[in-house]
Amino acid sequence: MNASAVSPAPGPGALPWHNPHRTQLLLDALASRILIIDGAMGTMIQRHRLEETDYRGERFAGGFDAQHVVEGHVHGPGCDHGHDLKGNNDLLLLSNPQVIAGVHTAYLEAGADLVETNTFNATSVSQADYHLEHLVYELNREGARIARACCDAIEATTPDKPRFVIGVLGPTSRTASISPDVNDPGFRNTSFDALRETYREAVEGLIDGGADTLMVETIFDTLNAKAALFAIEEVFDARGARLPVMISGTITDASGRTLSGQTAEAFYTSLMHARPLSIGLNCALGARDLRPHIETLSNVADCYISAHPNAGLPNAFGEYDETPEEMAETLHEFATAGLLNLVGGCCGSSPEHIRAIAQAVAGLAPRALREERVERNEERETTEA
Repeated sequence: MNASAVSPAPGPGALPWHNPHRTQLLLDALASRILIIDGAMGTMIQRHRLEETDYRGERFAGGFDAQHVVEGHVHGPGCDHGHDLKGNNDLLLLSNPQVIAGVHTAYLEAGADLVETNTFNATSVSQADYHLEHLVYELNREGARIARACCDAIEATTPDKPRFVIGVLGPTSRTASISPDVNDPGFRNTSFDALRETYREAVEGLIDGGADTLMVETIFDTLNAKAALFAIEEVFDARGARLPVMISGTITDASGRTLSGQTAEAFYTSLMHARPLSIGLNCALGARDLRPHIETLSNVADCYISAHPNAGLPNAFGEYDETPEEMAETLHEFATAGLLNLVGGCCGSSPEHIRAIAQAVAGLAPRALREERVERNEERETTEA
């Protein structure tokens, strides 16, 4: 089947691709092999053991009182920003961009075909925790720009193997479907329209920064995802062009459901109207526990399938113990069963994990799309007859 037939566009009269050449390269790559997504950003940032001054950098340093930083209270007239910033990994795009570029490069050198922008919390909802809502567009633009530069640098050394930037849209810390107050089940701390507005600004920045595709990821509430997808379409309509869109949910526990209560099949059914380039699952579970849910998606979805699980489940210290070899062996089983088109790692994974996964699936055929499976079955039946 021609790779260009796989499209999130809604049919005749659809908007053209924002960057037709890059999109066709991605579609061609997906048609020929299993593509490798990078691993965890947070895990790699933690290795740097960054402090408040690292998160502030020069731009947000001002004349803040170091003693207040030690005490956990960064405020006062001498500060450019009067709130603690440590832990705001997205802000490193502006204050310490070389750290983020180093992570992207490490994953690309390990074999990643696609890297995710460091914009998981680059929405006004999440940045409100640091009183930095005004930076949302800039964070997303820089997130995509830095990832783009890293991909272009590696691609220049191997022009026959293009590398792609996934513009990441995280779930935010709020849920439109569930009350955060057990005593008031009807209460909501956000709304569809509020989420839609915060996602629009992020999408604009990701596109302007050079993302090849957008991914609504770690979805625990399908209504949040619908708001993100609606915002994406609004931006596409306003610009008169579109990017491929990827969707990745998260199964929160052994029940096999998202936090808002959907099975993998229901999750796909609720979002298939967006005609995604791919749908998949990430986070929460290790690869072995994720397999039955990836199998479900593979059986029902008309698009490509992605999986980037955690490196096992967290131990008592919140760390992940699954080795690169263990994770790669399990995902090799996914690939040989014909379940994968894109694969990578989430929490606890590292360039070592991605290198092992890339080696484990190298040369294995990607999951066939439904049309291809039908064609193969028809050919087999004709041959047997």
